[in-house]
Amino acid sequence: MLQYPELPLGSPLIDAELPDPRGGRYRLSQFQEPFLAVIFMCNHCPYVKGSIQEIVSLAEKYRGRVAFVGINANDYERYPDDAPEKMVEFAKEHGIFFPYLLDESQEVAKAYRALRTPEVFLFDERRLLRYHGRVNDNPKFPEQVQAHDLEAAIEALLKGEEPPLKEAPAIGCTIKWRPGNEPEVKIG
Repeated sequence: MLQYPELPLGSPLIDAELPDPRGGRYRLSQFQEPFLAVIFMCNHCPYVKGSIQEIVSLAEKYRGRVAFVGINANDYERYPDDAPEKMVEFAKEHGIFFPYLLDESQEVAKAYRALRTPEVFLFDERRLLRYHGRVNDNPKFPEQVQAHDLEAAIEALLKGEEPPLKEAPAIGCTIKWRPGNEPEVKIG
């Protein structure tokens, strides 16, 4: 198991302003929907590719009630498939209509203590963290998914209930940190 201090449930939204690859800028606190899903993701990860249609479908299903924001923190100099221009292509190819932002400094990913792609942070109407973890239990193989954890958490919060799972370890690739920028993670 990885030993890394996760952002505790109940933590307030960590606000940040990030660019999208088309020249726009978004502040995480600007979204007016009752709930906010911040998803660390990228273009090349097979786990993101396997779950992106579920993410887009959820963003569409809950439009107006849950704001979705994707954040790419990967070092695109070493992983050129995650470069800003490729983000535009990826968004178009997969019908991503929500903001897909670039965390070039990787400071936002570090502040959230994110380690994987995809990794979800779901905030409630008070912008407190209520769910953290995976989109589903098999993000690489969507046809084998048994548990839709993000959707279950959203449904519960919309009903004023606690999510059935408040934390479900993210399953995916590690964020590709720039050399020397890696967080200290222990195995044990």
